[in-house]
Amino acid sequence: QVQLVESGGGLVQAGGSLRLSCAASGRTFSRYAMGWFRQVPGKEREFVAARGWSGGSTYYADSVKGRFTISRDNAKNTVYLQMNSLKPEDTAVYYCAAVDSPYDTIVFTTSEYDYWGQGTQVTVSS
Repeated sequence: QVQLVESGGGLVQAGGSLRLSCAASGRTFSRYAMGWFRQVPGKEREFVAARGWSGGSTYYADSVKGRFTISRDNAKNTVYLQMNSLKPEDTAVYYCAAVDSPYDTIVFTTSEYDYWGQGTQVTVSS
């Protein structure tokens, strides 16, 4: 069983930055594919970014490419989402997700993830 706890959300002005953190329990964190998703009321949860085991495998939604960066520190069992040049349309609840993967692969559909955090609110004011 894996527990994920997000932190770092808050209120920021457009153009500002935030860094979200997701701390994971579990001894095999280094073998988990990790992802970030976001959701606004009335809409489906959407993919934001994903990262495999190693630093070479990352993938971003077009809407955040060039502005957001997903990283991980396996020694700290933590994955991060650095968000720069934030826009009001980035306002959402952000969730991290994990799945135990036998391969260093990217997972970017909600149905493939086994574990989810409780979410952290990000609000970007104009």
